Amino acid sequence: MAQSSSMKLLGARNMSCIVERMEWNNKMDLIAYGTEKGEVIIQRLNWQKIVTFPTPGEDVRVRSLSWQMDETLLAVGYSNGKVALLDAESETIISGLIYEDDIKKVYFSKAINCKEGLDSYTCNAKDKHKRYLPKLPPLTNIDPCLKTLDQKSFPKGSPCFLVVIMRSGKVHLLLLGALQAGSIDLTQHVLNPDQFDVYDVRLNGDFNAIYALLRDGQQLKLLHFHNQVLQDCISPMLELASHCAHILETKNYINDTQQCLTEAWETVQLEMDNKLTKYANSQAYGMISAHFLELLVFGYATLEVEEFLTLTEKGFKKIANSVDLSLNNLQGLVFKQLNGAAINMFYFLNTIAGFGRMTHFFEALISPDVASEAMRACGSFLLKVHELQRTIDTLVYDMKLFHSWIIFTILRLSHQEIPDDMVFTGKENVALAEFFCAMEPEIPEPNESGDISDDKSATASATTGEEGLLGDVSSTPITRSKFNLERVGQYLENSYLTQLHTANPSEVWPRLLAENECLAQCNLLVPHDKKLSLLQQRDKMFNAIDAVFHKPTESISASFKLSTTVICGDLQQLHAESAAEPDQQSTYDFVNCSYYVHEATKCDMLALTIGLHEAMVLEFSRGEDCMLRCIRVRLQPGPITSQLQEDYYNLRFVDLQFYNESSLSMLVQTLTSATGVRPHSYFLQFSLSAARNHCTQHQLAPLIKLTEATMTHSVHDIPEAAAFKALDGVCEMLAVSGSRKVATVLSDRRRKMTIFEMEIEEEEDDTEMSQTSFLEISKESVLATGSNEAEKLGET
Repeated sequence: MAQSSSMKLLGARNMSCIVERMEWNNKMDLIAYGTEKGEVIIQRLNWQKIVTFPTPGEDVRVRSLSWQMDETLLAVGYSNGKVALLDAESETIISGLIYEDDIKKVYFSKAINCKEGLDSYTCNAKDKHKRYLPKLPPLTNIDPCLKTLDQKSFPKGSPCFLVVIMRSGKVHLLLLGALQAGSIDLTQHVLNPDQFDVYDVRLNGDFNAIYALLRDGQQLKLLHFHNQVLQDCISPMLELASHCAHILETKNYINDTQQCLTEAWETVQLEMDNKLTKYANSQAYGMISAHFLELLVFGYATLEVEEFLTLTEKGFKKIANSVDLSLNNLQGLVFKQLNGAAINMFYFLNTIAGFGRMTHFFEALISPDVASEAMRACGSFLLKVHELQRTIDTLVYDMKLFHSWIIFTILRLSHQEIPDDMVFTGKENVALAEFFCAMEPEIPEPNESGDISDDKSATASATTGEEGLLGDVSSTPITRSKFNLERVGQYLENSYLTQLHTANPSEVWPRLLAENECLAQCNLLVPHDKKLSLLQQRDKMFNAIDAVFHKPTESISASFKLSTTVICGDLQQLHAESAAEPDQQSTYDFVNCSYYVHEATKCDMLALTIGLHEAMVLEFSRGEDCMLRCIRVRLQPGPITSQLQEDYYNLRFVDLQFYNESSLSMLVQTLTSATGVRPHSYFLQFSLSAARNHCTQHQLAPLIKLTEATMTHSVHDIPEAAAFKALDGVCEMLAVSGSRKVATVLSDRRRKMTIFEMEIEEEEDDTEMSQTSFLEISKESVLATGSNEAEKLGET
């Protein structure tokens, strides 16, 4: 047994709350940890806090943390089924996913590096759309706090998979965090689904198989599933996932623009309602149009109209300016943001439809008919955007004309001088008359049962209060909530339009479609449903787009085939109370695992505990030999073990993680039955290279029983393999990073965090600690802060 391994104490802190999860960044000196309050905190090696992300809900716990390789993006899984992608650099939540079940674990795979071949699909035009599509203007007036996590975005950096493991046994794969790249329900592949628990699921180094460590009855099994679609289509999948990510970002942009449109329109309504609704509500239905027409044609005003016009000229000009400003904002949102986003969406869908015609590469991923239908739905949305744009333009003209006429009427009735430029032409008078007539559209006559069944749009309006002017047609008197001087608000409601857009009779294309029914129903042309609102047309487009990405999920999910079942050990009976508490371990069963991809030897390495005292390291070869190598060790001394320290005779596992491809870091502690005696904790660095001479080799087969085909070795009997370090306190969790050469230990009921620097050179390690030196560190020195903390410890 090796006597020691070089470690150096960098510092320790008592945390303000219990820490439940922690994870080191692979490249930067950043550690993320989740607290009992559901918060996620990111800090540096020197304890400087970078950002704190609040809990997504009450009584929500952090289940899992995972950094994207060499990036500042952190994936977090919560107990309420949410998965959030947090960016430590920008200190923002960039996107998220919502599932219906508790999360077991989330993690990013290693970076995907597809080798180019003559028979594989390659793309040499990354982000080609930037050459043709202008950058969408930012939405400066959107409140970031109001953005939801119902849409996804893709992580930056190297392409990779995001794997989401549910406690129910369902596993979801997402490519670039955007494309649903298949799923599998592990309960369909076990003999005892009522005695089931999943511990970990890992994607292999070639991205064509997964390893699932789970409980099946009273057996601990490792299932190996191969996937032929993932193997054959990884390059086309990357291309499709990239466009899927752009589409999802465009969907987010459309949703945000829709929110801005609603807010801008509410501003218009506020200005109109505050000044004009009181007058509208005091009039019987149809009298507003009649009074205004009488005033326009004959010049006579009723008492109600005169009371309404008691506002000064200056007051009406103020209203007009506010309304004009809001309408101009609406015009810009529709013409620039919404129109540009619709064009971008059509471009991406058109590209995906083109991919679908390359059946050699995309047959399993894209259905050309579904992609074409999504293009048609996007075209319909673009037509609806243009329709809304024309409606707003008409409204802007009508409102300016109406406000000018109001001011003209006030001046005339008050016998003030009227400027020459305020005299209206005959065409403008006709436009005003049509505008007044359209203020109060005709109410459809109810049938014998009292329902309006002939016009679905009228029914929708009557039940939802669309435009507010129709109200409830079956009740008397009719009430209003808005002064109906517009036709825009109905486009922003999730109901049919009540006042359809009037087509220009001089346009030839609408007449051509009306006269030729076969042409109007042709799939090559984009349909234009005049009854749908903008919100309904958007939802219809989104549903068609979602259907495009159903096929890759179905194809990949159906391609998972169980190739190997490895029986790793025996477990106790799973009781109902232990299953209800997911964080509770059985008294005898302790299953913990860690995964590492060894690129140099093309091996997938899995370390797992199969009890309190025993662990094994499995190496799956991805080469042609198809071998499984197993190193099985236990903490108790063997029959030939020499005399040991007293604590070493009764040790148990607490945690383990791969430090790198050649070392496994373990956290162990003594088992004691004495009352009031605290167990001692030890950090064990186990050398895999030294233990490989004690491994067994097995040819991959449908069933491998490692419990019968392997031999257990004591960690104390493998020369130069195990190096122990005594730790202060009762330690409960470990986080290590071989690339950063650091290790973090949680102790004192997970309220104290201690950080060590690993691989210290002998001549430079003035503070190298013996097996009991950590126990001698005083509480004052442990809690000391400052940049020179390590130096102070060295001096003592």
